[in-house]
Amino acid sequence: MARLHSKKKGKSGTKRPKSKTAPKWVDKKKAEVTEVILKMAREGVQSAKIGAILRDQYGVPNLRAVLGASLVVFLKSEGINYEYPDDLLDLIKKAVRINGHLKNIKNDTHNEVKLGHVESKIHRLTKYYASKGKIPTGWRYNREKATLLVK
Repeated sequence: MARLHSKKKGKSGTKRPKSKTAPKWVDKKKAEVTEVILKMAREGVQSAKIGAILRDQYGVPNLRAVLGASLVVFLKSEGINYEYPDDLLDLIKKAVRINGHLKNIKNDTHNEVKLGHVESKIHRLTKYYASKGKIPTGWRYNREKATLLVK
């Protein structure tokens, strides 16, 4: 797939195995995995990082095969809801970092353009998540409020 704000073609990714069951070499049981997931979620770890930690440190290649549902659906069934989706929050953090950089270095025109690109991605995602009901419909991105949101 092509990149959004550059003329690059993008990279092709690997495909997941078609098997819907967990591989035989996975030694973690569902109860152990759920215990680790709930512990990390209560500590405030983002769901994307939970999946990466389980993959890298615990040797669980596919959570959907072990849990029977995706991680976000599992957390929602356990009563753990994040206020904002991970990808939106990561983009907001990136925009805050770029904005802080631009306050220190005022002549950095390249990063001014990139800040506009990141903010346009944020606006696209807010429209999408507002239509899906994951964020309030009247929610708008604001540079000043974004720093408070991230901290």
